[in-house]
Amino acid sequence: MNPGVIYAFLAFVIWGLFPVYFKALHQISALEMLAHRMVWSMLFLFVVLTVRQQWRWLGPVLRDRRLLARFAASAVLLSTNWGLYIWAVNAGHIVEASLGYFINPLVNVLFGFGFLHERLRRVQWLAVALAAAGVLWLTWQNGQPPWISLALALTFGGYGLLRKTAKLGALEGLTLETMLLFPLAVVYLGLMAAQGESGFADASLGIKLLLVLAGPITAVPLLLFAAGARRIQLSLLGLIQYITPSLQLLLGVLIYQEAFGEVRLVGYGAIWAALALYSLESLWRVRFGRERGA
Repeated sequence: MNPGVIYAFLAFVIWGLFPVYFKALHQISALEMLAHRMVWSMLFLFVVLTVRQQWRWLGPVLRDRRLLARFAASAVLLSTNWGLYIWAVNAGHIVEASLGYFINPLVNVLFGFGFLHERLRRVQWLAVALAAAGVLWLTWQNGQPPWISLALALTFGGYGLLRKTAKLGALEGLTLETMLLFPLAVVYLGLMAAQGESGFADASLGIKLLLVLAGPITAVPLLLFAAGARRIQLSLLGLIQYITPSLQLLLGVLIYQEAFGEVRLVGYGAIWAALALYSLESLWRVRFGRERGA
C-alpha cells in the first residue's frame, strides 16, 4: 500500500477522534482550552523545528509584510474554527459540528469559483445545489440555519483558501500562525492565573497532562496529512477526508447520545448525496483523463 494512504488515513482518524479528547477536558472552558492549545503547540513546534534545524525560512518571512498579514488572517480563522469546535463538542453539538466538515469540500469549490476564478462543471453545480437544499431543509425544520456547521465550514474554507495562496509549507505555516497567536494566549492564561480563575491550576494531574498534549495532538496529524498529501492524488485524499466527519458523527450519535432523527437524516442525506456526486464525478474525470493520456 502507498504509505501516503496510511499517513492520510491516520491524520483523518486522529482528527475524527478529537471529540473524545475535548470531552475529557470538559471542566476547562473552551477559551482556556484554545489558549493552551496555542501555547503547547508552539512549544512542540519549536522543538520539532530545532531538532530538524529548519529555521532558515523565518527570517525572510518576517521581512515580508504582505505574507505576515495573510498569515495573521489565516491565524484568526484557524483560532476561530478551533475555538468554535471545542465549544460545540462540549456543548453537545458534535453531530452539528461534523456536518460542517461534510460541507467544507463544497465550500472549497465555491471559494475556488468566487476567489480563484475556477470554473465549475455542471455536476459540481448540481452537488452544490443539493447541499444547499439540505441546509435549507434543516433551516426550515429547525427554525434557524445550522450556524455551527456553516461557521465551521466557512472559517475552515477561508483558512484553506488563504493557505492555498500563501507559499509556505504546512509545518512552517502552522508555526508562523501559532507564533502570531502565542503572545495573546500567554497573556490570556496569565490574566486568568492572576485572577484565580485558571482551570489548569486547579485541575488534576491527568487533566494537566492532557492539556500539555494539545501540542503534539495538534501538530502530529497535520504533519501526517502533509506527508500523505505529497504521496497520493488529490482525488483520493478528498475521499479519505470524509473519515473525520464520519467518525465525529458516529461518536456524537452512538457514544454521546446526541439526537439524530428523521429531520436531520433528510438534510444530511441531501448533503451526503451531494458529496457522493461530487466525489464520483472527480474520480471519473481522473480515470477518464488517465485513459486519454494512455
